[in-house]
Amino acid sequence: MGKPKVIVFSGYGLNSEEETAYAFEVSGGKADVVHINDLIGKKYRLSDYQIAAIPGGFAYGDDTGAGNGYANRLKNHLWPDIIKFIEDGKLVIGICNGFQILVNLGLLPALKMRYGTREMGLMPNKIPRYTVRFVDLKCESHQSPWLKGITSLSIPVSNGEGKLYASPDVLAQINKRHLVAFRYYKGEMCRYLGLPASPNGSIDDIAGVVDETGRILGLMPHPERAMFFNQLPNWPYLKEKCLRSGEKLPVWGPGLKVFQNGIKYFRNEK
Repeated sequence: MGKPKVIVFSGYGLNSEEETAYAFEVSGGKADVVHINDLIGKKYRLSDYQIAAIPGGFAYGDDTGAGNGYANRLKNHLWPDIIKFIEDGKLVIGICNGFQILVNLGLLPALKMRYGTREMGLMPNKIPRYTVRFVDLKCESHQSPWLKGITSLSIPVSNGEGKLYASPDVLAQINKRHLVAFRYYKGEMCRYLGLPASPNGSIDDIAGVVDETGRILGLMPHPERAMFFNQLPNWPYLKEKCLRSGEKLPVWGPGLKVFQNGIKYFRNEK
């Protein structure tokens, strides 16, 4: 088949669409950056794509809560198309502000496949300020095509409202149904930088969630901002290790694996 087609949403303050589209392109996909109004106006059709990505940013300035305004616009104008997209077995990813949008839409965690019912939230960080730093993530879901072959990642966060909250009942169901995609943990990068594991105080250290199909993924950290080896803060150290051991210097960083997995899913690659 040809290259899997990816639609990357833009507009109203989303600001990571170009990097996200590029990550899919170098992974073997064909990505279009599309303003939400062009979908509403039917210049583009969601049904023409296999993957939908909502990137990071500050949609509507987060003025009514992070991701809330953009989620309302999607719900009010494109909801039947979104549900059809999901029912057709396609892939969805929301990164940072995109994760907040998916949560507001009720697409995550969507317990018992109840799409459209909001069941958790992303709140101001425990230390209430905008936080930019690298984190270590432990992958905990093995049912998602997005996460195939991933055991851990070191990628950056960049947010002010990244603290995931869920009621005790919802949290218990998320854990029981194995819907936690990633948890923050103190790995090599955190030790290298001398930082605590969690950047925001998320309940149960949860950094990302999947729905029960595994095809919808939301995460607060930014894999597209660690797609190159030299984006890692410890890359000079890693470079020296490679040179001294005679290993070839890597080009790609750990974050690219997420996008590669999405593309491989539609190419039936193992």
